[in-house]
Amino acid sequence: MKLLKDILYGVSLSAVSGDTNVLVNHIHFDSRAVGMDDVFVAVRGTLTDGHNFIQKAVDSGARAIICEELPEILVNGVTYLKVPDCNSALAIVASNFYGNPSKNLKLVGVTGTNGKTTVTTLLYNLFKKAGYKVGLISTIKVMVDEKEFPTSHTTPDVLTINSYLSKMNEVGVEFCFMEVSSHGIHQKRSEGLHFTGAIFTNLSHDHLDYHKTFAEYRDTKKKLFDGLPKTAFALVNIDDKNGLVMLQNTKAKKYTYALKTYADYRAQILERQFNGQLLKMDENELWSRLIGDFNAYNMLAIYATADLLGLEKMEILRLMSELENVDGRFQYYISKDKITAIVDYAHTPDALKNVLVTINALRTGNENVITVVGCGGDRDKSKRPVMGHIASEMSNQAIFTSDNPRTESPAVIIEEMEAGVEPQNAKKVLSIENRKQAIKTACKLALANDIILVAGKGHETYQETNGVRVDFDDFKEVKEALESLNK
Repeated sequence: MKLLKDILYGVSLSAVSGDTNVLVNHIHFDSRAVGMDDVFVAVRGTLTDGHNFIQKAVDSGARAIICEELPEILVNGVTYLKVPDCNSALAIVASNFYGNPSKNLKLVGVTGTNGKTTVTTLLYNLFKKAGYKVGLISTIKVMVDEKEFPTSHTTPDVLTINSYLSKMNEVGVEFCFMEVSSHGIHQKRSEGLHFTGAIFTNLSHDHLDYHKTFAEYRDTKKKLFDGLPKTAFALVNIDDKNGLVMLQNTKAKKYTYALKTYADYRAQILERQFNGQLLKMDENELWSRLIGDFNAYNMLAIYATADLLGLEKMEILRLMSELENVDGRFQYYISKDKITAIVDYAHTPDALKNVLVTINALRTGNENVITVVGCGGDRDKSKRPVMGHIASEMSNQAIFTSDNPRTESPAVIIEEMEAGVEPQNAKKVLSIENRKQAIKTACKLALANDIILVAGKGHETYQETNGVRVDFDDFKEVKEALESLNK
């Protein structure tokens, strides 16, 4: 148990009713989890307001309530703490409760529309290969050195983050690489953390269902850099025009990387093949198993970060040559009939375009590119016609299908994708609602040397419809479909 006054250190308090010199057991922002002597933080969410559950938390034994508005009836023996912002207060008390674990390791946050998972995961893998104890907090999983934990959000809640960081402290983790989403920044999930550095990969069309405007989306990302201390580093991709925006108000030491413009860290693609590409980095050549311009940027960000964290440059290059693709990121399989199937998480217009540009750059011109793609339900609708346009314009055949429809009608989502298809490309488009059938159809249409891209879900091993998740793995499905054609 912890003293309430100790975990309140640094919290801006507007009013206090009750005793802060009391022991508390745990912190919760979900009233259903509250037990005896716990602290309940009444966070206002997008769907529910924690203030509506204050009495329930008290009835369950809460010892203290942190809220933005004090309830009319204050129960004797319960401490009520009024704060300007419950999300900020939760971030600070969570960090204090776990002993500020982010200060005991080197935490690097990675933000941007695309590339976050690849950069964080490969930095984790590189530093593991270099012999360090390392942590990872990503879309795919959480790693506490060797121990793996599943995850369901790009940026977990602040209690979960600090819990994992505390576990990392216990086993002696020295470095941790963490994806930081715009949702997480907006909801103050990264607040109260001590970052050694932050990386900006790129910014493109995404999450406008949540942020409403691109400017708001960009400025939310920027807050990560605004909050960095002077001792930290800020590393940004300045081939993206928003890179310099991220640096405008940061106190951190500023560093840049680019393929096209002058920067502190630069790279050049010398050769491309399906099994990798030759990069020139810091006047040294590096063979990378990851292909495409987007992966050249990812590898450059990894190189720069490892250098800024003190690894020796030639050792970094050697370790980078051993890195392999992250699951669901340009993951490919070649069938006996020489049909290449590529599975990629590309779920934004920019990411889909980048993958198709990479594929088309590797073609000899005689192969057909067949793209299977859908769009998620209950998410940014404005990108659906854009995704439909890109897939139909840049492929010989496009098959529109279901992604994770969630609570929306898959047929309606597909119709909205079809709205972006220009008349001259209409004959190239098939719409098959069932994703399994869409993948099978692509495999039946493909001839020797053709390329199938299955985009949108990548590493996900499920499909979500009306709150129910069923097993579904794009890579497994396309591999089985191609193998069945050879039987």
